[in-house]
Amino acid sequence: MAGDASAQTPADDYRCGYIAIVGRPNVGKSTLMNVLVGAKVSITSRKAQTTRHRITGIQTIENTQYVYVDTPGFQTRHSNALNKTLNRTVTNTLTAADVILFVIEAGTFGPADKQVLDLLPSNVPCILVLNKADRNKDKTTLMPFAAEVASHHDFAAVVPVSAKQRFQLDRLQEEVRKLLPQNPPMFDEDDITDRSEKFLASEIVREKVFRFVGEELPYTSTVLIEKFEQEGNLRRVFAAILVERDTHKAMVIGQKGARLKEISTQSRLDMERLFGGPVYLEIWVKVKSGWADNEAGLRAYGYE
Repeated sequence: MAGDASAQTPADDYRCGYIAIVGRPNVGKSTLMNVLVGAKVSITSRKAQTTRHRITGIQTIENTQYVYVDTPGFQTRHSNALNKTLNRTVTNTLTAADVILFVIEAGTFGPADKQVLDLLPSNVPCILVLNKADRNKDKTTLMPFAAEVASHHDFAAVVPVSAKQRFQLDRLQEEVRKLLPQNPPMFDEDDITDRSEKFLASEIVREKVFRFVGEELPYTSTVLIEKFEQEGNLRRVFAAILVERDTHKAMVIGQKGARLKEISTQSRLDMERLFGGPVYLEIWVKVKSGWADNEAGLRAYGYE
């Protein structure tokens, strides 16, 4: 879904760069990026580390191209190969960014947040983003809280926002633009992500698995697109949901297949909205024991 912007000749003050969005799990990083980009390019759920890949969302406004990079929530709770790979994705993204958005929940700063803050490089400008600020009923406590967090790092700016309510996102973008380098655009102005439709299809199915199965299913499940075909405006998608045990397979399928049918229906509707055309979708559930703790297997499934 990405194009070549090399033919564009922007003005001298054109700004473009990578903006890494980092934070602990479940602070609203993916929702924030989706709202900023204006399209659902990164999946969301209440499950920790729903985001498992480096997801790029692109927004072009006049003489600025914002290339946001959503990252997995950094955590040390799990020690398997999958979690180590996800954490490595976070640290690698930080070193390559032009600007960092460190996202926390307004009024909450715990050990998991501090772990991420300690990863922030001193040579990359960083904005402290206080998400879900609309939930903070006592507004007089917000600035003292922000000052306390800011005492741990030299932030370029502090911006309270609400991604869901779209509160103060314009101000956040203004602060980001000040920090972006003067560069020509990297993508066409209509691009919203550099990820393929095949990848986005797998992410949509994985989101629905987490949403409809919930906490019953361990986070060690993934989705593999076995075939993705396009004929005219029609996409045919053949997906496999990989789980580690037969009991997990039963959870995903549900009674008389009802849960898998709901996952399939909602996935297809989301794909049709995103791709702008009809989608034929088939989904199977397969048991693949130990995949999340196998480095070679992780690479085969697209984990960096």
